[in-house]
Amino acid sequence: MQRRSGANGTQQGCSKQAIFAGWRRIIGTRMIETNDPAIWRNFLPWPGAETHKHARGRLAVVSGKAHHTGAARLAAHAGLRMGAGVVRILCPPDAASVIAPAVQAVMLTPFSSPENLGREAAGSDAVVIGPAAGLDDATIANIQALGSTGAVLVIDADGLSVFKGRTAELFAVLDRDDILTPHEGEFERLFPGLLAQGRETAVQDAAREAQATIVLKGAQTLIASSDGRIRRNENGSPWLATAGTGDVLAGMIGGLAAQRMDSFDAACAAVWLHSDAAKRFGPGLTSDDLYDVLPKALFEQWSIGNQK
Repeated sequence: MQRRSGANGTQQGCSKQAIFAGWRRIIGTRMIETNDPAIWRNFLPWPGAETHKHARGRLAVVSGKAHHTGAARLAAHAGLRMGAGVVRILCPPDAASVIAPAVQAVMLTPFSSPENLGREAAGSDAVVIGPAAGLDDATIANIQALGSTGAVLVIDADGLSVFKGRTAELFAVLDRDDILTPHEGEFERLFPGLLAQGRETAVQDAAREAQATIVLKGAQTLIASSDGRIRRNENGSPWLATAGTGDVLAGMIGGLAAQRMDSFDAACAAVWLHSDAAKRFGPGLTSDDLYDVLPKALFEQWSIGNQK
């Protein structure tokens, strides 16, 4: 299944500055780049003078049940901050009354079944699912329903852990545009024993096996694509070690992917900007503080990219 044929795996119009921006080192026969903004800065999807909201991408975020809605709200607001023109939370019916008073610019649509979820998400360019989704068969069914929507899937947290011992079912849903965002514990559940080879080799092998982009989170997050590209993020911030920041990252990636940025570059850009925003805020950071700082991080990249 090729949902967005031709959108990923190529770097058309890539400048020499972008090609040679990152430091590289070799692990075995694999080349690893430093995740430098100069590589992806010119691919960030800035709006033009005539751009309207629907042209800026439609992002859907799937919420958990009524007592687990915070993660979806974090991801949805992050998607808005990254520039997605329309962001909608899709939620179980019991969660709607909890979410509605807590959102303003984000739309809200309840769904009653996996089939209904698939229909509601069909117009989306990207869908984030997994944060606080629940470790049950309903989460698996929801992800499977989303596989036929044509949207880029960003799968995080419970959306990964629920497939422990059932990875073939997950891989059957994925295509090369999709993005998995595990920390090491979630990675081990999907790819048991693979980390024993070292993180760099493991994430590349996993991306090739899953045929998707994988973001292996950590102090130095690694981003690997199914076609063999790999970058190491070296601007990590200890202030991100707090609840909810992973949900924000998933929404940031989804926000860029919804605007049709190459999935691998979208993941790389979001990871770097996520850390940069945390550094700008510093001590005392909570996950929802990132929203206030992200515009400054984005503006700096826009300013550098638009220098004459």
